Amino acid sequence: MAGLDKNTPIPTEIKLHQKSREMELTFSDGSNFRLSYEYLRVFSPSAEVRGHGPGQETLQTGKRNVEIAEVEPVGNYAIKPVFSDGHDSGIYSWDLLYSLGKNHDEFWADYLARLEAAGANRDVDTSTLPPKSGGSCGMKH
Repeated sequence: MAGLDKNTPIPTEIKLHQKSREMELTFSDGSNFRLSYEYLRVFSPSAEVRGHGPGQETLQTGKRNVEIAEVEPVGNYAIKPVFSDGHDSGIYSWDLLYSLGKNHDEFWADYLARLEAAGANRDVDTSTLPPKSGGSCGMKH
């Protein structure tokens, strides 16, 4: 993970809104963002989601109803949400959270376009589905 940019505002308040499934972030520059748990989950900075280099990203599907069970602090620079689907390896730095808030509309539109291009959706997690059967097993019945 890249180091923190000393010019990035830091959160002064982080609230979880469980009914709406949104994290509300208020930053030291006065910016306020409400980011859905789904948005945070699909843009996780973890290697599981982002891969280990360009082109290795894994498109996250079926995360519309994901929840955040808890949030753990990571030093004075980040948080680690624990999601209801078991994902807990993403460390969200203040820089990343601020970027996710500032660029929400662009990032979300890009995500929805990638979902559509892949023939996937926000309700079915295709990463956990069993492989499709190739039809006949070749045996005569």
